Parts: sequence; C-alpha cells; structure tokens
Amino acid sequence: MSDGTLVVWDEQLMAYDLGDHPLDPVRVELTVALAREFGLLDRPGVEILAPRPATDADLARVHRADYLDAVRVAHDDPFFSGYGLGTPDNPTFPSMHEASALIAGATMAAAEAVWQGRVRRAVNVAGGLHHAMPGRAAGFCVYNDPAVAIARLLDLGAERIAYVDVDVHHGDGVQEIFYNDPRVLTVSLHETPLALFPGTGFPDEIGGPGAEGSAVNIALPSGTADSGWLRAFHAVVPSLLRAFRPQLLVTQCGADAHRLDPLADLRLSVDGQRAIYLRLRALADELCAGRWVATGGGGYALVEVVPRAWTHLLAVATGDALHPATLTPPRWRDLAARRCPGRQVPLRMTDDVDPVHQPWQPEGEPDPVDRAIIATRKSVFPLHGLDPHDPRD
Repeated sequence: MSDGTLVVWDEQLMAYDLGDHPLDPVRVELTVALAREFGLLDRPGVEILAPRPATDADLARVHRADYLDAVRVAHDDPFFSGYGLGTPDNPTFPSMHEASALIAGATMAAAEAVWQGRVRRAVNVAGGLHHAMPGRAAGFCVYNDPAVAIARLLDLGAERIAYVDVDVHHGDGVQEIFYNDPRVLTVSLHETPLALFPGTGFPDEIGGPGAEGSAVNIALPSGTADSGWLRAFHAVVPSLLRAFRPQLLVTQCGADAHRLDPLADLRLSVDGQRAIYLRLRALADELCAGRWVATGGGGYALVEVVPRAWTHLLAVATGDALHPATLTPPRWRDLAARRCPGRQVPLRMTDDVDPVHQPWQPEGEPDPVDRAIIATRKSVFPLHGLDPHDPRD
C-alpha cells in the first residue's frame, strides 16, 4: 500500500450550487485556496484527481431508479415539486443530476483508491451529502455520496466498513441506507434531534433485524462545547470501532458543530475540530492500516470556520497537522474578503481554545453530556460484547 494521500478535486465540483442558499460552494473554493496557500496539496505523496461522475448503476446501489429520473427532470423545471425537490432546503438548479453525480463519483473514487491500496488516505471536501435518502432529497443533499462510496466498497469485497459522522446533524441518510446491513457500522455524533433537523438519531436507533448494534447515535445536548463533545467521542467511538474491527474508515467531517455556525447550537472550536481529525486518523492507523476516506459535509460559517476546519482536515490527511497559531496567508485573506464581502476573515488557524477533556467516568452525578453517553453505551455496547458501565470499554 502506498503511504500517499489522494485529494479528489476539480472546480466542476462547485457546480453543486443551490443558488441563494446556506450551502454555498464558496466554502469549498476557499478551503482549497487556503490549502494551496499552505502548500498542502504539493506535499510529497499527495495526488490530485479530477473525478468522473458516478454512473446510474453506481447511484442505483443506494437510490431508486424513479428518483434518479426525477432528479433529471427536475433540473429543467424550476417549478418541479416532489421527491423532496423544489423545496427551500432542496431547490432545483441547472445540471442538478450531473453536479450531484460528480460529487458521488468523487467520493467513490476516493474510496476505490484507498481500498485498492493506491493511497492510504483520500479526501473529498466537496462531499458528505449524508441526508439524501433512497427515494428523495433532504437537508440540502440530492445524492448520498458517502453511501454510494460505501456501497462500492462492499461490491469490491469489503466486509466491515465503519462510518463515523461528526456533522452537527444526524447522518440519517447513511444510517437508513445501511440500517439492515451488519457489514456497515454507522456512528453519528450530533446535536439532539429534539432541537435540530432531521429529528432522528436517538440512542435507541441501533440497526435493523440481524444488524442490531450496527447503528450508533450519540445525541448531544445543545450547547455542548469541545470538552463535552470530545468526552462523548472518546467514551463511545474507540471502543466500538475496536470491537467492530473495520477494514476501512469513512468519515463525514461536517464543520457545522462550530460555535459560529448559524444553523445549529453546538459550541465546538476550530481547535476542537482539529483534535477530532487527529483522533480519526489515529483510529484509522490503529485499526485499518491507515485506510481512511474523509469527506466534508455541513458548515455554514462560510469564511469564518469552514475553510480553516477543512484545511486542518487536509493537513492531517496529507501529513503533519498545521500548528493552531499559524497565520492565515494574506493572499487568502484578500480572496476571502473579495468573495464574501462583509464577513469577518480570520487571521489565524485557531480560536485560541485548548481542546482538552476529562475522560468519562460512570461515578458521580452525571451532567447532560454524561447522560447522552450513558444512553448510547447502554443501547449498543452489550451488542458488541462491551460493558456499558466499565470506562475501560
């Protein structure tokens, strides 16, 4: 296996453009521009690949044929309504099928390259459209590129794929698509569905018959910051991944759990997000011989957060992490100010937060984060032969 990293990128990926909408492709443009200014895409072992669109056969592994037909029809009809399309969340737009298929093809190419040993890690920051369902669009997502990539891995012979979703919203589409498949472990850490779209992701959602324990949901209370988020992650995710023994790790790295994100109410910092990416890479190294496929996802603080968070992701995936106190390059600041006038352009790659956490302990009076941890551990740990009350598990 090569020790390199594949970054799947082409400007055509920005054609996934919903118009006057929170999911603005400028966030991806500014991410790639910032990564280039830091020289991350020129590091030794880094390969840039322009993707090809996923075929209908690829998409049909997770989406219904009538839905694919509807997407093709809808992009030529601004008044189309149905299949979750033509709504404020999912307005139709020109070349919608082609743009969506290209993002799915990009994540699929990343997964293929890692599985086949051409590279150890691969990233598609334009991907992570995790809400799309088999027969409808949802939550800004037309085609579910992580699910398309996972289905391709299964076709190639993978027997155990772990999917970890750190977006502030529940990874409902990926969970739904693989809910009855014990070969795929879906783990989602998200703000409580009592407060946030899509209203799913409770700890008792554990997988269908014959796949019990394959769906894991950590529903965090609104306002959770770095320390609580990281405590929950470390109390649940590593033990389950070690018990599952995945051959490859797929992650959805939405940046919308940040405290500045306008659409949700968790309180992470860029420093906390950087710590998450380092931990995900370490788990891939420990359990999957380094095989890691990472996508972007949500994130609506277009200048203030997303480019910094995903540039940290690209740094972690391609080699050494960037020091948090690194200054953002002046040329990038000028670009960001031109592309998004009136926004606060960050001067450094840090929020000046030390993302430390105390390990979870079952003793004492639990706070709301501890109660979320306990609910998840009780729901799924016994199904993996783990003791929900033992902090060593």
